[in-house]
Parts: sequence; structure tokens; C-alpha cells
Amino acid sequence: MTPKQFYFVTQHQVNKKKIINDPVLGFINLQSELIYDIIEHPVFQRLRRIKQLGLSYLVFPGANHSRFEHALGAVHLMRQAVSVLRMKGHEITEEEADSVSAAILLHDIGHAPFSHVLENTLVDISHEKISLMLMNQLNSEFSGKLDIAIAIFTNQYKKQFLHQLVSGQLDMDRLDYLNRDSFFTGVAEGTIGVERIIKMLNIWKDQLVVEEKGIYSIEKFLISRRLMYWQVYLHKTVVSAENLLVNILQRARELSLGGTNIYATPALSIFLQNSFSENDFLMNPVIEGNTLLDWYAQLDDNDILISIKLWQSHSDKVLSTLSKHLINRNLFRIQLSNTPIHGEENLIKEVSNQLKLTTEEARYFVMKGEITNNAYNKHSEKILVLDKIGKTKEMQQASDINLSALTKTVKKYYLCFPKELDIY
Repeated sequence: MTPKQFYFVTQHQVNKKKIINDPVLGFINLQSELIYDIIEHPVFQRLRRIKQLGLSYLVFPGANHSRFEHALGAVHLMRQAVSVLRMKGHEITEEEADSVSAAILLHDIGHAPFSHVLENTLVDISHEKISLMLMNQLNSEFSGKLDIAIAIFTNQYKKQFLHQLVSGQLDMDRLDYLNRDSFFTGVAEGTIGVERIIKMLNIWKDQLVVEEKGIYSIEKFLISRRLMYWQVYLHKTVVSAENLLVNILQRARELSLGGTNIYATPALSIFLQNSFSENDFLMNPVIEGNTLLDWYAQLDDNDILISIKLWQSHSDKVLSTLSKHLINRNLFRIQLSNTPIHGEENLIKEVSNQLKLTTEEARYFVMKGEITNNAYNKHSEKILVLDKIGKTKEMQQASDINLSALTKTVKKYYLCFPKELDIY
């Protein structure tokens, strides 16, 4: 038997129906060859090396789960949702079921390292757009098997409710990450009745709706989402750590673009030495033997952490000091306020004096910004409740509690600075 013959035999004999034991959802059945092939692809395996919650593990020690786990969980919930909708008489072909599962599996494939933290730092393009580019690249490799999945992802497929299952107010993405993030952080307020919500889903005029008897589960879902944002995603210490990480990368890029030798992994070096725009990704040029998209697909959390560990001993005082702060979890003090915070210029001067830095260098040690929380945006897409006589109401109208607080965008302002300096 020739090597080529052996290759095809072994490929044919691969069992592509797998069972995965998930700590949150239990046993996840992978019964689709397409889903199996996507999971096995190196571009998807990269998600194992990207934390779901970025730097939240510095506050919640258990929050070390990855985008990979979340994607598998979302696929599992998608299969449950498809099964429920089929039982209620709605036609979803097997090809559509595979495609909508592939769409939710790949919805996070374009995430930068540490998820949302570095989305606009390393590259000036959203992860959704990069996800679409990577999906198109995979589609080419899979001979067009992802055509429908891409159409669903971009909301160009004839059945709109399939897109809503992937990206909507009650999509499988949100249902999984709320329960998963609650589990790994230990924040019980984020726990929601996922199975109940899925069983209450229905279709009305090609729109995803919730049956009236599931309204209390939706209320709990919205409240849990709001609480998880304040307690986990926008936790003040997490915000401080994320700002520190952003400033480290910005300083490294500034030095690199200025001609200073900055050690970094090959993938990270490409993005420190260049400023890529959305148009650059669309053109996808070849750089040092790989396309830009291929370089991006090699970039993960490990590239960032390894590089920052080495930057602790860099000759640049700003880069080394900031890197030591993050590696040793000596995070900056953060002040929160309901109104804009002023006085950062005085802090910058104090940092400049105490650390013997220029004013521009000292700005890396003082960070200000704002955070917002909006649990339910009824203007972008409403949650519709279907009553027993076949009429629908918007969630806020159907609920017997006041949900106005959940629809209101709450904004808070923050200011970060080194806590060990005598500037409090």
C-alpha cells in the first residue's frame, strides 16, 4: 500500500461522531461531519488558546475557560433549539441545521487575543468582520459547504429566524456565555434557565419569538445579563487590568514603529511593526511568507503573555514598568463615578515627577474612559412574546414588572492610576 493510499484509507476510517463531556452542559453530541471537520481545523483549534473572559481570571481565579468551550456549548444549544422548533412544526432541513450550527460555531473565530480587550488595539477592525473573512477562507477549503452558514451569519438567508438564533436578543451565544461565565466565575446571579428558554422558543412570521408561558424565564435572563455585566464583564478591577494591557501593547507598538528593537513572537511582531486597516485585511497581502489573515490566525493569548514577560526587562522604563505591573498583578487603582472625572493632568504630572518620566510617557500610567451597560436594547431588535391566541407583544409590554431600568443605557466614568504612588 502506497503512502497516498494509506492516507485515504485512514481518512475514510475516521469516526466523526463524537461525544464531548462539558462541565456546564454535560454531554455534547457531535453528529455532523461538517461540524467535526471545522472543529479539527487549526483556525478553530486556535480558540483553545483565547480566554473567553480576557483578564477576568485576575479577579475570578476560575475564569480560565476558552472561546473553544463556549463555541462548542453554543452548538449544543443550537441543536436543541432546532429540535424544539421542528417539533412545533417549523421546517428546518438537515442542511439548514448543519449550516446554522456551523454559523454559531464560527461566530467567534475572528476574536483577537484576550477576546474583546485588544479588538481595537492590535488591528483597526471588528472581530465580526475578521470572523466573516475566516469563514470565507474555510468555505473555500471546504468546497462551498459553508455557503448557507455564511448567508445565515450575514443575515442574507431566506429564513431570518436562523440568523436570530446566531445573533439576536435571544441567540445561543448569549444563552451559553451567561451560564458558562456564571459557572466559572462563581457569580450565581448569572445563572439562567437555558433549557426552559429554548423550549419556549417559537416562530411567528419568520421571527423568533417566546411563548407567553416563558416570560418569567426571559425576565430572569435580562436581569441576569445586567448583573453579569456589572459583576463580571465590567468589574472595576477587570477594567483596570484591561486598560493596563492595552497601554502595554500601545507602548510596544510605539517603540516598534519608532525603530526600537522589541522582542515579540513572530505573529505579534507583524502587528506591532505595522498598523493594519480593514482594507489591508480585505487585500490580504503576503507578509514574510504568510498572508495577513494567516498571521492573524496564528495570534493568541500566549503570544501576548510570553512577550509581556520578556518586556519586564526591556530598557524602556515605561514598557518594563507596565509589564511588571500586569505580570505580578500589581494593578492600578480605579475610581468610578456617575459623572465625568477630571484632574487626570495633575495625576500625570505627579507620575512624571515620581517616576522621572516625560509628560507623554507618564500618560501611559493614567487612563480614563467610560463603561456602559444595556441589558436589553429594544430599538435594535425587540424580544417578542407570543400569546395563546397568536398575537405578539414586545417584551416590555408583555411583562408585568417594570423593565425600563433594563432598557436604559447606564454609563459610568473611570480613572486609573498606580496605587503605590502617593497621589491618592
